[in-house]
Parts: sequence; structure tokens; C-alpha cells
Amino acid sequence: QVQLTESGGGLVQPGDSLRLSCVASGLTFYRYSMGWFRQAPGKEREFVSGISWTNDETSYSNSVRGRFTISRDSAKSTVYLQMNSLKPEDTAAYYCAAGLLNAPPTAPNDMLYWGKGAPVTVSS
Repeated sequence: QVQLTESGGGLVQPGDSLRLSCVASGLTFYRYSMGWFRQAPGKEREFVSGISWTNDETSYSNSVRGRFTISRDSAKSTVYLQMNSLKPEDTAAYYCAAGLLNAPPTAPNDMLYWGKGAPVTVSS
């Protein structure tokens, strides 16, 4: 049974940093490209960042590029999202996902497995 478990969310002030972690189990982690997506209340789920399994190539949405950094540790079956300079518009539930594709994922339809999400609230 595949499980993706996110952690590290919370309430922070604008300009602060957070690091999300996602631990995967039940799958051959190094064979999966991983992604982070987010969904704000009343909005559709959107792509945030992705990392390929082949060469750790990364992708970012325009709204987070330069502020967020995705990385993976295959020895720990874990993918991270370092979020710096957080803004109120980053407030959302953040979801980790795994997909069988050779490129970094960029869309929800690319993904096979999903975590349950971690809430991030950026507010003063």
C-alpha cells in the first residue's frame, strides 16, 4: 500500500520560511518523479514544484520560482519543499504526489499517488 505523508506545515508570518517533508512508503521511491501541489480554499489544485527521478531535474511554477526549492533524498524516501519569503497568497493545503514519468511533473494529471496534505497559513 502506497502512502505519502506530509509534515512541516503551520502558521507563519509573511517573510518567514517553512520546510515541508514528504515520506513515501510502499513504492520504489527512486523510480518516481515527485511533485508538490497546493490548493487554497475555493480554488483548484495547482502545481508548485516537481523533481524527476532520472536526473533530479526540477520545475517550478512562476509564482514560487526563486523562493521555493524542491529536493529529494532517495535513501530516506523523502522529498522536501523549502519555502522562503512566504507570502499570504502561499496560504493553502500542500500536497505531495508521486508519478511514473521521466520528467519533473507539472500537472496533477501526471501523478499516480497523493498524500493527504499539510496546511500552510501565512498571515500577520
